[in-house]
Amino acid sequence: MKRRQFITLLGGAAAAWPITARAQRASMPVIGFLDATTAADTAYRVSAFRDGLKEAGFIDGHNVAIEFRWAENKFDRLPALAADLAQRQVAVIVGSNVSMRAARAATSTIPIVFISGGDPIATGLVANLNRPGGNITGVSFAMTTLQPKRLELLHELVPPPATIASLHDPIHSPDFEIETRDVEAAARELGRNILSLNASSPREIDAAFATIVQSRGGALLVGSSIFFNTRRRQLAALAARHGVPAIGGIREFVLAGGLMSYGASDTDAYRRAGSQYVAPILRGTKPGDLPVEMPTKYELVINVVAAKALGLEIPDRLLALADEVIE
Repeated sequence: MKRRQFITLLGGAAAAWPITARAQRASMPVIGFLDATTAADTAYRVSAFRDGLKEAGFIDGHNVAIEFRWAENKFDRLPALAADLAQRQVAVIVGSNVSMRAARAATSTIPIVFISGGDPIATGLVANLNRPGGNITGVSFAMTTLQPKRLELLHELVPPPATIASLHDPIHSPDFEIETRDVEAAARELGRNILSLNASSPREIDAAFATIVQSRGGALLVGSSIFFNTRRRQLAALAARHGVPAIGGIREFVLAGGLMSYGASDTDAYRRAGSQYVAPILRGTKPGDLPVEMPTKYELVINVVAAKALGLEIPDRLLALADEVIE
């Protein structure tokens, strides 16, 4: 080949590269990630979701794209954000159960994968766990159903007659009524006094702690709510400041300075959502044919540093049961 012909051919190929790259990007499947909170609050979950996709052969920016929509804790924005993703005809929409309720209202055809902290049947996401049908399925890490167990752990750590405060979120938690009922029933069985409090904003959390202190509450049971998860640092800081032993549902609450957590891993749920749900859907599996996955393992995490600051000695039995002890 003559030099001039080679240079001409090379120049033509170079000009075609951007076009090829654009075509590849345009042909990538797009995942809509919808969340009620902020990018910062959900960073650890997004990382786990990307890890799950990668395990299944999908890499963000390489052979799949993710469009993020954050409601910035303004839950009334979710319907418009969900409608925007539906209008863009993304391949699948994924996110927390609160967000996916808005997604389900926006589309009956685009596949939806939820990551739920509650009971997917009780909250109306699906009618059947094994055969969800329709365009929706997902993963549950069952935070709400574990509230009685968390109460038992506090009962062992903080004996009667101390009152245990139970904090609930009536606005952002679809399981609010179920959770309140279950906690009060468990408290009656244990013979414990429960102080039920509601909070759905940072200011209301502050007010709830003022009531706990005024009422001489001996411990705090943090309710199952995506809002409380995002406010884990505030909750842990207030519990430490006022000397209130507190238990939450996610490990990140303990990492933020809280005393204990008991529950399934929400990061693992997001990873599984990527590898076992979104990836198969991108390959053609119908969401209604994928059974809803429930957790099979729960983890107890104890913060010994927080216990010492509170003047508590964790019983050896609890330490032996703990899956992780933070020292």
